[in-house]
Amino acid sequence: MASLWSGERGTIKAKANFDAKADAAALRKAIKGLGTDEKVLIDILTQRSSAQRQLICKAYQEAYSKILLNDLKGDTKGNFEHVLVALITPPAAYDCHEVTRAIKGAGTTESILIEIFASRSNQQIKALSDVYLQENGKSLIQRLKTEVSGDFSKALLLLAEGKRDESTAVNTEKAKEDAKALYNAGEKRLGTDESKFIEILCQRSIPQLRQTLIEYNNISGKTLQKSIENEMSGNLEKLLVAVVKCVKSAPAYFAERLHESLKGMGTDEATLTRIMVSRSEIDLLDIRTEFKNLYKSSLLSFIKSDVSGDYGDCMKSICGGDD
Repeated sequence: MASLWSGERGTIKAKANFDAKADAAALRKAIKGLGTDEKVLIDILTQRSSAQRQLICKAYQEAYSKILLNDLKGDTKGNFEHVLVALITPPAAYDCHEVTRAIKGAGTTESILIEIFASRSNQQIKALSDVYLQENGKSLIQRLKTEVSGDFSKALLLLAEGKRDESTAVNTEKAKEDAKALYNAGEKRLGTDESKFIEILCQRSIPQLRQTLIEYNNISGKTLQKSIENEMSGNLEKLLVAVVKCVKSAPAYFAERLHESLKGMGTDEATLTRIMVSRSEIDLLDIRTEFKNLYKSSLLSFIKSDVSGDYGDCMKSICGGDD
């Protein structure tokens, strides 16, 4: 359970002998002259922890009466700008801005909402909701209610409350009961009782659900993921499948999302940036391992062949080593 959300398995660690003032000065010099020294920006911002980057932002403002965020935006563009901005944004604010981007404008980008709310801990969800309230003066839940509807909305709003059970004890009897209830609500009847799936998958603890997946397989002879895919459709299906995948292995889920963003026609840089930055201090090492297991090539090799220039260098630096 701890490994799902603790920062032990990141590629980016706090720098020893860290000097915020010196870093701020180097960044200022890299930005100020004619043309930008992108290498300095990449070296500093991808090789410091998020907490250290916040201290650099503070030192920068104190020394130059300028805001690093604005200077980076003014001096870089496109995907390179997006990743640098992501790196100097505190994790909760970055999650919040991604959610805001997903619900802004015409149409809602459900895939971003699904990824974030299926994979984040209660603490992370509360933190991003707090930022949303501070920045918008109204609650994220209220806003989401106006953007999504139906059973998808019910499931998403439950997750967005950040109230998933957090106990680590597993009750096998309860897991059997839940598995049976899921079987009766789906495979065993005509039509599906979606509410049962939502209630169980969006509220039980992660360890409890892991056991429930095993019990479900025993009862029905197939995986719960397969049943959801057979019984449901649209965004509800995508959300519940994402939850099941994160229960089994969050790193494998993210490896799959990264693979989707890197393969085929054109790269989905927004997803690539979001996952690389948001998991860089949590479990990117495990994501790399899962990626290699699933796709027989390293994440780094995919990044190298798919993205280039300053943005590519930034991604390679966050990725760290080869596997």
